[in-house]
Amino acid sequence: MKIYTRRNAAIGYLTLKAARHELNRRRRKRSGLRTTAYVTLGLLSAGILAAVLFVALRRWHGDEAEESSFDGDEIVGEYVTAPEPAPAA
Repeated sequence: MKIYTRRNAAIGYLTLKAARHELNRRRRKRSGLRTTAYVTLGLLSAGILAAVLFVALRRWHGDEAEESSFDGDEIVGEYVTAPEPAPAA
């Protein structure tokens, strides 16, 4: 009795094609989810990096901004006209 016949070869070929098609379909589906996960992770990382840079720059420039700011209620520098205290004798 022959094992290799045209009928067995055709059935084997069609079975392998169906299995390969199913495997490719699963890979495409997974790669879509993976791509979505990577894009989300990249956006989240970029947002965190931007927040860290914002805080770092704010702290770095914060001292200069506070010194140079002028509030209307506050008199600073050469405009102070308060008398100096008399030296104790």
